[in-house]
Amino acid sequence: MIVERFAPSPTGLLHLGHAYSALLACDIAKATGGRFLVRIENTDAARCKPEYETALFEDLEWLGIDWETPVLRQTDRLDSYDNALDKLIDIGLCYPCSCTRSDIKNALSAPQEGAEPAFGPDGLIYPRTCCHRSMSERTAQDAIRLDMTKAVSMLTSELSFQEIGTDPHKTITIDPQPLITDCGDIVLARKDIATTAYHMSVVIDDAYQEVTHVTRGLDLASATSIHCLLQNLLGLPTPIYRHHRLIRDENGKRLAKRDDARSIRAYREQGLTPEDIREMVGLTS
Repeated sequence: MIVERFAPSPTGLLHLGHAYSALLACDIAKATGGRFLVRIENTDAARCKPEYETALFEDLEWLGIDWETPVLRQTDRLDSYDNALDKLIDIGLCYPCSCTRSDIKNALSAPQEGAEPAFGPDGLIYPRTCCHRSMSERTAQDAIRLDMTKAVSMLTSELSFQEIGTDPHKTITIDPQPLITDCGDIVLARKDIATTAYHMSVVIDDAYQEVTHVTRGLDLASATSIHCLLQNLLGLPTPIYRHHRLIRDENGKRLAKRDDARSIRAYREQGLTPEDIREMVGLTS
């Protein structure tokens, strides 16, 4: 049975891009007799607000989307994330990091034969300033990073996943070496939210909820190799992925939550219908 999910963070109002992703995943689940789940990724207490969570449920219901209950909230599963992180720590794949964003930016601004700083899925690729540190030195002010070089060296099988798109069920084989150069030592646990970061929690939750198909935007495609790596290291199944086109404004810019003018709530207040939204994102029947 196909199990699709929509996993928003309640840090702002849902926009057309969210509507497209949720409607597409829900439509596919219904058409195949599968299940559709909503998951609330709310571990960032500083940015996640109860009013945004209430709003997103109202918007999804207005769009005609049905989902299973109870809804999983990441704040209810912190022990599961900690246990998975401990597994990676126990096999020597992690180190504590005290660097701030400014520290990283300054370290990468030093002249290096004229090379521009490299960016990965999480922004600037970390220069491994703290890679010499042991986990026994960890303090409450430290984030936890994955030593990507060690992680890649511990792979015992090929990394791959199935991508649904213009070529259904196309198998994508992942070269692990670019994970080192193009992703770097990603953060697994952030010091500012005191729990695991997105990459860890999403793969753990997808496995826990037995998600078979992940429908999400092309902006997250670069993270899929990281997720496949973590699934491999933690012995978790790899879902089938569908990275859909992005919904953009008239200038070709990707929509963001801060663009309230294109929020589902704003369109509702203007008197548009769910059918209007479907037409705007190209999902008319």
